[in-house]
Amino acid sequence: MFTGIVEELGTLADVDRLERAARLTLKGPLVAADAHDGDSIAVNGVCLTVVGSTADSFTVDVMAETLDRSGLGRLAPGDPVNLERAATLATRLGGHLVQGHVDGVGTVLERRPDAHWELVRIGLPADLGRYVVEKGSIAVDGVSLTVTAVTAEWFEVSLIPTTLAVTTLGTSPVGAVVNLEVDVIAKYVEKLVRS
Repeated sequence: MFTGIVEELGTLADVDRLERAARLTLKGPLVAADAHDGDSIAVNGVCLTVVGSTADSFTVDVMAETLDRSGLGRLAPGDPVNLERAATLATRLGGHLVQGHVDGVGTVLERRPDAHWELVRIGLPADLGRYVVEKGSIAVDGVSLTVTAVTAEWFEVSLIPTTLAVTTLGTSPVGAVVNLEVDVIAKYVEKLVRS
């Protein structure tokens, strides 16, 4: 479980492409400092299991399902990534409950800078639209954000200077693919109502 509050902007150091899988090595001194085999770390919002670590990097295995459902398969060495260690019972829940289970990908459609913030419009896959509501929560590349506007085709978020400075969302250009995780509570409510 995560909060969607990015702890560190790391980089993809190496990709070992395997048959229907990949092994990624990520540089992130803060999150790697206390990483142990078996720990969960969210990489651009995808919950991954540490299989090896050094003082400033960690390695994870990524199966085909994750590569197909997320933007991780499009990353290349040197690309920046959002990193967050799993929450503990003592962690402040500054964002919202984020599982690290990506529901789909969206595309950055538009960026409109303002004096003190930036509005970003992201394409919304049709099968996820019913879970996204104005003023609700969504995780974009692992960043907990509040939806400021939504239609059947897109949603918008407003990014404060801190988010622009310390996450990949500050430099994601129009056309960039981003990982989306909708609010898990909405999915459970839908299932309960259908029963």
